[in-house]
Amino acid sequence: MNMTASQSRAHILIVDDDVRLAELIANYLGRQNFSASLAHSAQEARQALGVYRFDLLVMDVMMPGESGLDFVTAWRQEKADNTPILLLTALGESGDRIAGLEAGADDYLTKPFEPRELLLRIEAILRRQAMPPLAPEGGQKFIKLGALQFDPNTKRLWHDQTVIALTHSEAELLSILALNLAKPVSRQTIYDGIHCDGQFIRPLSLSEERAIDVAISRLRRKIETDSKQPVFLQTVHGKGYVLMPTH
Repeated sequence: MNMTASQSRAHILIVDDDVRLAELIANYLGRQNFSASLAHSAQEARQALGVYRFDLLVMDVMMPGESGLDFVTAWRQEKADNTPILLLTALGESGDRIAGLEAGADDYLTKPFEPRELLLRIEAILRRQAMPPLAPEGGQKFIKLGALQFDPNTKRLWHDQTVIALTHSEAELLSILALNLAKPVSRQTIYDGIHCDGQFIRPLSLSEERAIDVAISRLRRKIETDSKQPVFLQTVHGKGYVLMPTH
């Protein structure tokens, strides 16, 4: 593992078996006042995560041995770790991008990419993490979802005294729905809230709409007794999704 230290806003782990590309990314981020660490396999990433705390992982999907997809799936399940992960995928690997989001990745970027776009995506993820807590509507402190409780201020989901691990994108998704209780929220609004800080950029592509559906399915598995027959997170055909709390 390689370390480059600087006075930084965030510490980023770059995981890519392409040594030259990883070093180019690290050097670029270093010039943007980030601190970057390098790992060239999933195994090296695990070793680094056992020693350092990172604010974000930038991980290639196609690596020999344990792939980036395999790593994300295993890491989320084994560690319940919510460190944001941005996946790098080859052009045309839409299936991998969807699988990555389903496994728990927060965003993806298609290779080849412009360094500026990578920077903007990293900054967007970190900016969302640093946003002030959301205030619940009507002074409500917790939102009840059956035996679960969601706190919009901390963006944490609880069952009794146990916190249920949510990825950053899952917490943002639940927060957006919680701010619109019992009101349908479109895929466009959800995407803009998670990826564009609520600012409308452009209409969604089919793959982006699919990514929202995948995120909804993943969240349902955490809040519903039967994710195939949802009670709290329901589909409103033609309008989007709605969160129906327990009264």
